[in-house]
Amino acid sequence: MTADTLAAPRTPQGKAAVRKKGPNLEKWGWVFMRVSGVLLLVLIFGHLFVNLMVGKGISALDFGFVAGKFANPFWQWWDVLMLWLAFIHGTNGMRTIVNDYVTNAKVRRVLVTSLWVVAGFMILLGTLVVFTFDPCIPNLDGSVLAEVCKAQG
Repeated sequence: MTADTLAAPRTPQGKAAVRKKGPNLEKWGWVFMRVSGVLLLVLIFGHLFVNLMVGKGISALDFGFVAGKFANPFWQWWDVLMLWLAFIHGTNGMRTIVNDYVTNAKVRRVLVTSLWVVAGFMILLGTLVVFTFDPCIPNLDGSVLAEVCKAQG
């Protein structure tokens, strides 16, 4: 290119013009957002359909309904997959926003690290709740739930 011609508007300049070796994490983050978005649509609308339309509908939603769903490994994995994808998808979106708008490299690194730490903690906590959920809380004498739990075992 000669000195009197201009580069195309989207031509990378400076450091951005040199491609780093190794995996292109931004590309894979972009692909993940598209794939997880489609999967989340299926998972969320399936979740809403089963909870709100099947059976007695919204009037059946109570503690017993949730306990019944979490007793089934299929629904446990369905909800955990939805939880994981939603948190990772949302955190990756927030990471993109932070990278776009925060110009200070140290602040950006702290914010992105904080996002992933919080997301990891929430994913761990949510997964723990789904797989260790026990509707039979001790010392619930006189409640309907206590009677059901006594009958089970």
